[in-house]
Amino acid sequence: MEVLWARAEPATVRSVHDELVDRGLAYTTVMTVLTRLAAKGVVRRKRSGRAWLYAPEASREEYVAELMLEALEMTGDRDSALVRFAQSVTTDEADALRKALERGESP
Repeated sequence: MEVLWARAEPATVRSVHDELVDRGLAYTTVMTVLTRLAAKGVVRRKRSGRAWLYAPEASREEYVAELMLEALEMTGDRDSALVRFAQSVTTDEADALRKALERGESP
């Protein structure tokens, strides 16, 4: 996902694989992971000739926010989980949350 988020345009399996060459991953491994991410709706893919082009379905920030919401769903007490989370953030992060809430920002 980091490779796709860093790009301005969709990427082929080959280009993603080339950027991950230092990890020693097989081309087929990268292809399988991208195919599975597309099936889960995490990335979208579009045919371009014989190749598929892959792009993130959401920004990194949107994806992380969704993970946080899913984690909240796993708890039996959302309020307590939110309080614990709020107690763990820095002052600057708390200020950012406070300002967003005051402006009525939503995803």
